[in-house]
Amino acid sequence: MPLIRAPRTRAPARAAEEPLIPHRGDRASLGYWLYLVPGLVLVTVIVLIPLGWNVYLSFTEWRGIRPPEFIGLENWVELFGDQTFWASFRNSVAMIVAMVVLPTVVGLVLAALLFDLIGRRFSGRLASFLRATYYLPQILPVVIAGIVIGWVLRPGDGALNQILEAVGLGFLAQNWLGNPDTALASIMVVLVWVQLGYPIVVFMAALQRVDPELYEAAELDGANWFQRFSAITLSIIRPEIFVVTLTCTIAALKVFGPIYVLTRGGPGDSTIVPAYYAYSEFFQAQQVGYGATIATALTIVIGVVAFVFIRFQLSSERKESAS
Repeated sequence: MPLIRAPRTRAPARAAEEPLIPHRGDRASLGYWLYLVPGLVLVTVIVLIPLGWNVYLSFTEWRGIRPPEFIGLENWVELFGDQTFWASFRNSVAMIVAMVVLPTVVGLVLAALLFDLIGRRFSGRLASFLRATYYLPQILPVVIAGIVIGWVLRPGDGALNQILEAVGLGFLAQNWLGNPDTALASIMVVLVWVQLGYPIVVFMAALQRVDPELYEAAELDGANWFQRFSAITLSIIRPEIFVVTLTCTIAALKVFGPIYVLTRGGPGDSTIVPAYYAYSEFFQAQQVGYGATIATALTIVIGVVAFVFIRFQLSSERKESAS
């Protein structure tokens, strides 16, 4: 009996018959990329082009009038031998202590106290009110805060000296911002007051992620507040600690406003910082090329610090996930 074979059917030539219409997903992804164009244009115009121009000026001598004259590495050689430049970076270490170390440590403890003690035992509204009070200096304009602090620290009729006189400690009254021995410490106290609210707000928001049952279980096991803080709080909000430390370090390295308003880098070089030194070379000494060199060096330092922080955070997260 002969075999009966089914007739062969040819697959339809879809490529020839159907129109070449882009896939809907491709069109959607193209639309998403178009949303990035305005941001990329702004970053290029506001950040990348000025950064490239600044790096170029660091190899030139320019007073802002005639065209820049290329001089190679002369500005950089002069920079490494500039005692004022190194003094400004030594003062940046003090700025890091005032804007990173003290606000982060004190802010972490205060945030934990507000969240774990005041918020639980009294009321959340009281904790929120105190949080807003600590954050208030952050929303004050730098100029206004500087003027107010300048009134407080004035040598003659300043509020601080008047208070010292009233309590019988008049021998401690002095020119706080005009004395090289006290000017930098006075600036540091002001910066701690201004910066403290930022880590408190971030850490209190991070503490919302902590499961209250962890604290309750630790309390049942007899753990006190410090033991709960070190064993539970620090481990859970570690990413926020990295973020606060990194952003505050960058802010400390490029601090400018309080120095400009209060001391203008003086007396002498006791409070000068790299950002203000670059500004003074740009607009006061009219050494634009040298000011660009200082600004470029500061940018490199900030980039290195950010890279080290991010690498350390990633390695810490890998170790934690592996364990």
